[in-house]
Amino acid sequence: MKIAPSILSSDYVNMERDIHVVEEAGADVIHVDIMDGHFVPNLSFGPGIVSALRPITNLPLDVHLMVTDPDMWIEPFAKAGADTIMAHVEATPHIHRTLQLMKASGVKAGIVVNPGTSLSTIDELLPNVDQVLVMTVNPGFGGQKFLPEMADKVRRLSDMRKARGLQFDIEVDGGISDQTIESCLTAGADIFVAGSYVFSKGEPAAQIAKLRAFEH
Repeated sequence: MKIAPSILSSDYVNMERDIHVVEEAGADVIHVDIMDGHFVPNLSFGPGIVSALRPITNLPLDVHLMVTDPDMWIEPFAKAGADTIMAHVEATPHIHRTLQLMKASGVKAGIVVNPGTSLSTIDELLPNVDQVLVMTVNPGFGGQKFLPEMADKVRRLSDMRKARGLQFDIEVDGGISDQTIESCLTAGADIFVAGSYVFSKGEPAAQIAKLRAFEH
């Protein structure tokens, strides 16, 4: 079980402080949401944010590309210091090539599926990925309500992984809290992105501890 606070919900003026707080609280990964205002109706960060974060934390940087042309951003984010880069299967007709570019850039390769996207769209890709992110809300904005039917999607993906003897991690993102994490954990998820839940209460360490309480 890995906890991945999303800096999208951090205090932008005090981001370094917030990262050190969650790092000391036992966070395993820092999740970085990249949005272009086109693939999703919001704008966030560019490669510069990863360059700025890289010197201040030893935690892995998990870059989630919510952009219409992921291929053009893989090398810049890899050079900036990303450890994992994930692209949406919905964002490109050549997702296999996108994964190849990630591998060639020296980062872990991940794919993302939206709530309305079938797992059948990634079936052929599973042997080539290090991580699969199942969106448990529709992407674009933090603070959305968890879609409970996505736990079954995680379960089916976990079953596919087991049946084929694969080793990729399953990540969930969207509405993760102490009220929703258990269903995803039981279903087989490994990495839990939590943004507003961790940062909005003003006590990130206490919030992370609540999530950790479900660890088996």
